[in-house]
Amino acid sequence: MTRSSRNPSRTGGFPGAFSPEPEDEEPKSKSQRKRDMHALQDLGTELEALPKDRLARVPMPEALHDAIHEARRINSHEGKRRQMQYVGKIMRGLDDDEVEAIRRALEGFKGTSKAETARLHLIERWREMLLRDDDALTRFLAEHPGVDVQSMRNLIRGARREQQQNKPPRNFRELFQAIKQALEARGANEATDEASAADADQDDQDRP
Repeated sequence: MTRSSRNPSRTGGFPGAFSPEPEDEEPKSKSQRKRDMHALQDLGTELEALPKDRLARVPMPEALHDAIHEARRINSHEGKRRQMQYVGKIMRGLDDDEVEAIRRALEGFKGTSKAETARLHLIERWREMLLRDDDALTRFLAEHPGVDVQSMRNLIRGARREQQQNKPPRNFRELFQAIKQALEARGANEATDEASAADADQDDQDRP
């Protein structure tokens, strides 16, 4: 055996069964670690800002849950800043699955919020059209046949009068609620129709 074959430092190898495994991933750069840290800190900030009912639906370890609730309790700016730093520290200690579960919950809330915002904008657009154009009521009734026609006409006239006379917007607000209820009723009817159609399809499939 030659000298070079006995010396692992010259061959670059490692004899026997103890050869180290190659690294699967390159170590993260300092800038990437900093970005990851800020991303987790931002997640903690989103959690702290959630409404109470939504926060209760986010899966998280007990330590993070307690830290978030403590941050929500603190009123002073400096005290909250220190507590949120502590929240970020706990976030950095979570494993990838825990962080991903939190991200999915927050993304789900954002999707719900977007849908709710779009629905409110639709109600606002209908109210503007109904107050501006008499023909809009005909279109609205055609799309929402269950609406009380006389009640809608009274609300529209009352809201127009309030705007002309600078009166408190009582009818204006009630018109918003009436439109909202009509849209919700239509959505419920469409959901019932879809469910009935699905049941009928299932019956057809089950029928020999």
